[in-house]
Amino acid sequence: MPVPKRKRSKSRRDKRFANKGIKARAFGSCKNCNEIVQSHAICQGCGFYRGRKVITTKAERAGRRGEERKLRQQKLEARAPQQGDAPIDAKPE
Repeated sequence: MPVPKRKRSKSRRDKRFANKGIKARAFGSCKNCNEIVQSHAICQGCGFYRGRKVITTKAERAGRRGEERKLRQQKLEARAPQQGDAPIDAKPE
């Protein structure tokens, strides 16, 4: 009966099983924006999952931040004293 001459190392043994867990992933398209999406996952492009809005996207957050900055800037400009106005600290005579 044949017997191995030397012990097979752990790394050699484990190489046999290294690729058994790799499987091809299934992809589909988003029904809202037609972007390629992994199945059972939220669309990163539009934030929809199964026809419902689930998350806000980066683009939406950036747009909202831009609008908020504009509003803040307008408020600051409205509060600033106009040229020719008396300073707030000045006492009327």
